[in-house]
This record gives sequence, C-alpha cells and structure tokens, in this order.
Amino acid sequence: MNTVVIACNVIKEELNKAMADTGCTHSVQLVDTQETHVWPDKLKVQLQEVFDGLQGVDRVLLGFGYCGNALLGLHTRNFELIFPKVDDCISLLLGSCARRKEVAQEAQSYFMTKGWADSPMNIWESYQKERPRLVARWGEERAERLLRTTLIPEHYKRLVLIDTGAFSLEEVQPKTEAMAQGLSLRHEVIPGTTDYLRRLLQGPWEEGFVRIGPGKTVLFEHVVGEPIRQ
Repeated sequence: MNTVVIACNVIKEELNKAMADTGCTHSVQLVDTQETHVWPDKLKVQLQEVFDGLQGVDRVLLGFGYCGNALLGLHTRNFELIFPKVDDCISLLLGSCARRKEVAQEAQSYFMTKGWADSPMNIWESYQKERPRLVARWGEERAERLLRTTLIPEHYKRLVLIDTGAFSLEEVQPKTEAMAQGLSLRHEVIPGTTDYLRRLLQGPWEEGFVRIGPGKTVLFEHVVGEPIRQ
C-alpha cells in the first residue's frame, strides 16, 4: 500500500523524530500554513489542493488537528484518510485533548513549540509587527494598551514551551523566555510527547483517530463523539 504523510510544517521537528523512532519510510509532504493557519476556510482549500495533486496514493496520514474545522468538507478522492482526533497541534504534541485541558486549567496559557517559535505567525512576531504602526498613530501608552487587548487575552498568565524532545531546549528556550518577558507573561517549560505522531505513522488507529474511506468527505460527525469509519 502506497502511503504518504501530509503534515503541517510547524510540527516538522516532531514528525522527523517520530519517523526516526518508528523507522517509518513513508513519503512526506509538509504544508506551509504561514498564510492560512488562522483562516480555516483557506487552509481547507490549501489541503484539498494537496489532496487533488496526489497520484498513485492509497492512504494519507494527515498530521493536522481540526484547526478550526479546516478539515470539514475535505474529499478523499481515491485514498483512505487517517488523522488524529485532536483540536490542533498543541493537543497533538501534549498527547491528548484531555492533557491540554488539564494544563490549561492550571493557568491560561499561550503554548509554544520550536515550530511556533520560528513561525512569523506567533504572537510575539505579531506584536512586534503591529507595535510601530500603532505607536506612530496612538502613542506608546495607548498603542501598548491596544496591543495587549487585541493580541493577549487578559486571562493569559503564562507562555508555555512544550518540550517534545525533538529539538534543543538550549537553543529555543532563551527565545521563548524573551517572548514571555516582552509580553509580560511568566515562562514555563512542560513535557510534551511524540507518541501520538508515532501512532499516526504506524497504528493502531482504532482509538484516537478518524479513519475515512476513499471517495468520501470529512463530516462534522467524524470530529465529534466517538471516531467512526465511513
């Protein structure tokens, strides 16, 4: 069976580690979501274009979460589709939605990985991009107030770096600590995992995954309740 892995480029390091750990040799296509991540409808179009371009593929292992329902409506053409039953990559790298909820209950958090720390779409990059424009228009004090109101929800207390073991903490942590300081958030490091990705690559897929047959469409029913097979 010809299997291809299609994954968000934000989890590249974790996917590489999971593939090395499992000995997986499937072909991989990384999707650059820089322009589409915060726009689920655009991300859906981007993913469908990737699907439509596949040739001679029997199974797609999709390294994405629901991402704001971006997966709803995707059509599988002539291949089987398997993807993790998680809301986004943060839950994927923490191991489950339940673990993400548990961590969030400790304190509302902005989560960070190496992929997000390197991305121009993270909250710190957005802050730095918008600040000069707002300062020029409104002055320092009002600009800062506007930025913190729009970019950093008041209930956020910390910036959390997820240590998945797929990158060097010594390299990434100083960067995320500087982000936290600049955003007036406390900084913490918590353990993550690539277990979910390893299961995506090699199974079993009976629990924690959505599995859809060829020529089918991802429906709302696939991403709520218990996983079903279409």
